[in-house]
Amino acid sequence: MKKKGILFIIGLLVVTLLAGCSQAEKVETGTLDTVEDNLVALKVGATPVPHSEILEFIKPFLAQEGIELEVVEFTDYVTPNLALADGEIDANFFQHVPYMETFAANNNLTLSAVAKVHVEPLGLYSKTLSGIENLKDSATIAIPNDPTNGGRALLLLEYYGLIELEEDAGLSATEKDIASNPKNLKFIPLEAPQLPRSLDDVTAAIINTNYALEAGFNPVNDSLIIEDANSPYANVVTVAAGNEENEKILSLINLLNSQEVKGFIEDKYKGAVVPAF
Repeated sequence: MKKKGILFIIGLLVVTLLAGCSQAEKVETGTLDTVEDNLVALKVGATPVPHSEILEFIKPFLAQEGIELEVVEFTDYVTPNLALADGEIDANFFQHVPYMETFAANNNLTLSAVAKVHVEPLGLYSKTLSGIENLKDSATIAIPNDPTNGGRALLLLEYYGLIELEEDAGLSATEKDIASNPKNLKFIPLEAPQLPRSLDDVTAAIINTNYALEAGFNPVNDSLIIEDANSPYANVVTVAAGNEENEKILSLINLLNSQEVKGFIEDKYKGAVVPAF
């Protein structure tokens, strides 16, 4: 019995030594497994398409730097900033600067945009129109109901000559700023996620690209009118003020502004999402 016990202990020691050697080899070669037991967590809030998809793409790259990325998905434009302010997430990735600044001012938050990543051109979609020239008088158009994207939608319509805004309307233009509406278009403000579903009830809807993609639209092929690549509304990574130089955030930024991500965006979205770096 004593002999068997001694052999058993020796066996355990051998297994332990072999396991230690194996782990040492992984550390020496720099494989992904070297950081699996020592990853630091990074929580980033994002809307599903394309933000979450882009973040999922960089997960393995962050893991190689010792960071375990957890993507927390949101389906609205309000909760991600509140979760960031409450410390539930470390950063978010879903909005452009005009929206962030408006939301922060209205909710007394101190937020900071730390990196531009991509532009999602805003577009006009319809289930009944084959072209913008078919838009008839008194047509109903659904637009985002948040001040920033609502104004952006009106600016898009003005750019294509469908309405005219007051000269001082600015980025936060509302229906009250419409100086000329030759077709007597009727506007229906809705929550951004509801816009694709509204197409059964309205003539057309101006939809953010992420929700258009989720609904199965190809913005390049399916939109009647669309912002061009020079749109100032680049989607950004946002953090709570004071966290701009956090090492995990800097690693996130470096990867999101990398050539790998640029190639991923261009290959996957075919112009529906445009790199902004």
